[in-house]
Amino acid sequence: MSKYIYETHMEVRDYECDIQGIVNNANYLHYIEHTRHLFLLTTGLSFSQMHERGIDAVVARMNLQYKIPLRCDDEFISRLGLKKDGIRYVFYQDLYRASDEKLCFKSVVELVVLINGRLGNSEEYDAAFAKYLTEE
Repeated sequence: MSKYIYETHMEVRDYECDIQGIVNNANYLHYIEHTRHLFLLTTGLSFSQMHERGIDAVVARMNLQYKIPLRCDDEFISRLGLKKDGIRYVFYQDLYRASDEKLCFKSVVELVVLINGRLGNSEEYDAAFAKYLTEE
């Protein structure tokens, strides 16, 4: 992804590592989900408040590439890009080790919106993301 629209800094905690001393694969999903939620807050929306209104963005598909493992106490940068494809929001999310900017993890995450349990297009998400969205 050449155009990131948001980034946040995080740190690996010891309990996120496995017996090999590297971040357990599932924790990368936590990192990118947390990044999406923080990004959403910057647009003026809250994931939990949207849920309370019956509007749920849910993961439909993920493509994950593990490049270089993160280790205990590594600081890293989580970067996010966004496009819209039909009713899908496509997040391009990459994690970089802060010390040397090496790409550690690359992902494409496709989300769809359920409105009161039914697949639909969210005017709220479209408005919040308007300045970032491009159609494919």
